[in-house]
Amino acid sequence: MTTEGTATAESPGAAVVRRAAARRTAGRPGGGRGRQRLEILLFVTPAVALMAVFVVWPVVSAARMSFFRWKGFGPMDDFAGLQNYVSVLTDEVFTDAVVHNFVIVFLSILVQLPLGLAIAVLLNRRIRARGLLRTVIFVPYVLAEVIAGVVWFQLLQPGFGLIETLLSAVGIPTPEQGFLGTPDIALATVFVVLTWKYLGLAVLLFLAGLQGVDDELQEAAQLDGASWWQIQRRISIPLIAPTIRTWCFLSMIGSLQLFDMVWILTGGGPANATTTMATYLVDQGSQRGNYGIAGAASVVLFLIGFVMAMAYQVLVLRRDTKADA
Repeated sequence: MTTEGTATAESPGAAVVRRAAARRTAGRPGGGRGRQRLEILLFVTPAVALMAVFVVWPVVSAARMSFFRWKGFGPMDDFAGLQNYVSVLTDEVFTDAVVHNFVIVFLSILVQLPLGLAIAVLLNRRIRARGLLRTVIFVPYVLAEVIAGVVWFQLLQPGFGLIETLLSAVGIPTPEQGFLGTPDIALATVFVVLTWKYLGLAVLLFLAGLQGVDDELQEAAQLDGASWWQIQRRISIPLIAPTIRTWCFLSMIGSLQLFDMVWILTGGGPANATTTMATYLVDQGSQRGNYGIAGAASVVLFLIGFVMAMAYQVLVLRRDTKADA
């Protein structure tokens, strides 16, 4: 038998398997592609159904509600047109709430980003009790907002709260109405609690990114005489820029949707000093029964979040998409 004949020879068993596979796909248009499309459809359908029920339908219902004067019961037949939107956009409480949301967005980037990055860089080094420190920093993030809010509400109570007691013991004056009851500092106090609660996520993401940096790059920089700080500033931090941009996006969207912690700590007070768009629409709907205005406020909140998300995607995250492509 020649070498050429050996290369083209096929065993009887292999021929039977090949013919059986050909018969199975002969009667199906597209062959394996049809099965692949069916599998994709089966996996995607539950997610699409959940999104339609819990995202699309509520948005459509809120948009429809925003065109009616409705108290939450009876038929929705008192058509108001755009009057609810006019009432929302001209309401000083709502415009102040928008400002408060954007203040939280700005402060989150300005404070939590460098603080989380600094902690992640330090925890990326081989230091004592590194695992314990990581746990202590990340634990607040996994706590439920309700639990964390109630705990901080008790800690910040004027007169008998632990924080005010400790500050008074060392001679530091405290506000007469408490940190949460003084309009000038209430929003800043809420932001401090938010930083304590969500800083762990930033540290976790940045630390994961830093641990993915190739050690050979850092070793080569050390051989060239670069200091530890120069290595972090010129090699490690620039390499995790996509992670930083992703965290900024998550922080921005979370700040726009801020509700739980504010509602528990202050309920939007005092004197609407900590009202957010989410607390405004809940107050108008659940507390006052103005479901049409609440619907209009929710649509405005949705549009602001959608526009900012798309703008961030186009202007910032697009470079990461192009790099992956």
